[in-house]
Amino acid sequence: MRGVASPMAIVYGFIALAAIGTGFLLLPVANTTGEVTPFLTAVFTSVSAITVTGLIVVDTPSYWTGFGEAVILILLFIGGLGFMTSAAFLLILIGQRLGLQNQLAISRGLGVSQLGGLPALVRNIVLAAIGFQLVGALALFLRWYVFGSLWEGISAAEALWQSVFHAASSFNNAGFSVFPAEHISGASITAFADDFVVLPIMGALILVGGLGYLVIYEFVTVRRISRFSMDTKLILVGTVALLMAGAGLVFAVEFDREGTLAGRTTGQKAADAIFQSVSGRTAGFTTIDWGETSDATNLGMQALMFIGGASASTAGGIKLGTFALIILAIGATVRNRRNTQVFGRAIPADTVRQALVVGAVAVSTLFALTFLLAAVEDLPLGAVLFETVSAFATVGLSTGITDQLSDWGKGIIVAAMFMGRFGPLTLALLMQGREYSEPYRFAEEQVRIG
Repeated sequence: MRGVASPMAIVYGFIALAAIGTGFLLLPVANTTGEVTPFLTAVFTSVSAITVTGLIVVDTPSYWTGFGEAVILILLFIGGLGFMTSAAFLLILIGQRLGLQNQLAISRGLGVSQLGGLPALVRNIVLAAIGFQLVGALALFLRWYVFGSLWEGISAAEALWQSVFHAASSFNNAGFSVFPAEHISGASITAFADDFVVLPIMGALILVGGLGYLVIYEFVTVRRISRFSMDTKLILVGTVALLMAGAGLVFAVEFDREGTLAGRTTGQKAADAIFQSVSGRTAGFTTIDWGETSDATNLGMQALMFIGGASASTAGGIKLGTFALIILAIGATVRNRRNTQVFGRAIPADTVRQALVVGAVAVSTLFALTFLLAAVEDLPLGAVLFETVSAFATVGLSTGITDQLSDWGKGIIVAAMFMGRFGPLTLALLMQGREYSEPYRFAEEQVRIG
């Protein structure tokens, strides 16, 4: 399949956007040194923003100027929407009609089958995304300027910029933060570990972005759970289950651990555990030091990161729907059932097979990337694995080794971010293309299993 309707158009589009972002970040005006930004630093930051990952090799607020931060903001906004959605919205905005090939590509990227009303759907997705981010920015502005102060003496313009940037970074599950160190201490949002206003605002934005427009729309309009589509039911049930599992893991294992939750009240520990479960699976904002967490917590969080959020959302990972189908297929096979069923509906065998392929390819790719990074870096394997999973799942959590990576290591992480963001999607879209009709079938023969 070639042309604009090809799934590869998404990859090519994001490569072009990453290149454009790199070009802007290379400019002396983009950084505080006044010199040309090192090429690999610009590439790493651009790819991290366009893939809404959030891993950084330089401190964002101290290295990048307002211009550089604005470039990062635009990249993560486009990356959260998706290239095809952004391009389609731009065409609609300037009055251009969407051709059949464009509509096919967009519908596949969004996971919808109907072409009728697609321009309206694209428009609603973009407007809803902007609306959620504006509401989040307003809520943060009220907390950081009107009914409080982010820091003493902050201007309205600076408070507004901080509110807009962090609302967009939260909703798009990007994890970038631009708090100046001289006013807000600690990495990411650790300074707000006991803020019961900021955490719910940012957590809600992360959660909504990770669910995606289609799930939110059905949740708001249909309302009755029994009438939800099977996809929405799987996403909602899976989200609740993973949030509970993540929060329980962090709360139980890190409860008295120095450097993480020790020294905080029980209420603060519970709030931080819930926020880490929300953010750690998809966004990368953190209120604890992941360099101090236990191996058990890190391993559990890697599993959650690998799963990710909903399809056609701002989240990464192999996606909740894919993981749910894999679990259901395993259950059906163990019980020796021919069909995979859930919620009183049978799932097409081709869909189950595609989910299994996406999962298997993702695991294989992750193993290869981890092996390469371990081969070029003299760092603990646990930290290397955590970094690779975080990059591949486009989450952005780190145990603190990102800025210690060699040029080769940074290149591998760049590849991991890009492959993690677009690999599973592209593979799924390719498998949804024209079916190959075999002119004949070979005789069957059994292969021993187990």
